[in-house]
Amino acid sequence: MTQETRPAVLPRLGEAIPPIVQRFNRKGTLGVVLLDASPLAEIERSYGYDAYARAASSLGGLVRDAADEVLDGNEVLDGDELIVSGETGRHEIVIMLFRDKHDGQFYRSELPGLVRALQRAIEQRGHRVVYPYFRKVPILGIGFSAALRNPYFGAEAQLRDALEEARGDAELSARRESRKRRKSFLGMVMAEEVSSVYEPIVDVATKTVFGYEALARGPAGTEFHSPEVLFSTAEEESFVFELDCLCRKSGLDGAIGLPSETTLFLNVRPTTIHDPNFRPEALIRTLEQSELRPSDVVFEISEKESIANFEIFKEIRDEYRKLGFRFALDDTGAGYASLQAVIELEPDFIKVDRALITGVDTDRARQALLKALHALAGGIGAKLVAEGLDTLEELEMLGELQIPFGQGWLFGKPTPLRAEK
Repeated sequence: MTQETRPAVLPRLGEAIPPIVQRFNRKGTLGVVLLDASPLAEIERSYGYDAYARAASSLGGLVRDAADEVLDGNEVLDGDELIVSGETGRHEIVIMLFRDKHDGQFYRSELPGLVRALQRAIEQRGHRVVYPYFRKVPILGIGFSAALRNPYFGAEAQLRDALEEARGDAELSARRESRKRRKSFLGMVMAEEVSSVYEPIVDVATKTVFGYEALARGPAGTEFHSPEVLFSTAEEESFVFELDCLCRKSGLDGAIGLPSETTLFLNVRPTTIHDPNFRPEALIRTLEQSELRPSDVVFEISEKESIANFEIFKEIRDEYRKLGFRFALDDTGAGYASLQAVIELEPDFIKVDRALITGVDTDRARQALLKALHALAGGIGAKLVAEGLDTLEELEMLGELQIPFGQGWLFGKPTPLRAEK
């Protein structure tokens, strides 16, 4: 069953110091569970404070709900727990727990159990907190500590020390999780556990399949099965080049038995030209193993990827074109450099980003823009491919606009080209 997380605006730690000290003095034992939410600060830097505040409120609700589930499932905490946001300038959420001084299970089982519950909640529902700002849930460290009331010291001093200990524990937890993710990703890459599925590209006029785009997937049942997580993790861990090489190999391996008279669209990054296995002689040998000819392959270059030097890239492009390969500019319209990239690269295909296709049947502005792109494509000898088609109405409008090719879930979800052995 899916649980709905209710947003929560939490009191500041500074405001809650008096009741914390009072309860600590009365009970004798203080427990601190601290969630480091500093990765959410990137939301404010990129999207503004209001976006950050919404995400922080949603995270506060998630923490409150998870604590309620563990602490007897009470709708309102019973007075022995208090949830607050961190000190000014700190992106954190803190659960304060107060217990009798001789509660032996408090430190050994209750606090670790609450940490595990928060980790599960973030794993299961954390994507709702960060959507649509992050492609995956960032690592949020969680740590805990405890203190026994010592009248020799001030209660606030003991609280400060407990918070610092919990922060250090949360930092260590985040480093462990980051290391675990890196090892898992590197193991996947070294074992070449990336496969490809293929999305059809359809001739709008005849409704027949013109080609297939190879799309990479990590191992099923892991977070890396999601292409968003797969590629964002590669960026974080500096394995973009290695993953790109692996995805290209997977796309070619899986294309053995490509239906005759169809074309394989293969995503490549501009840095692919530095891969020895991508040099013409090596690539031709690889194609022969996949029973493909250069004329069967279109290299897709994403408009989102920067090309440091167009002149150098065009020299490489021309070298491959002489062998029969063709080029497509992907995600056109998704960034700021679309027209420059089209003019500089003179691709054989221009793939129009789904943002310009969704609702094109009813949106005159999108229709006008597609007409302009279609005219531009004709002027340089390129053909348009409309990405992200979801409805028959959108497809019909492409026909009216004489857009030659369409691609999207309207024609089915991406699947392997052949049954797995």
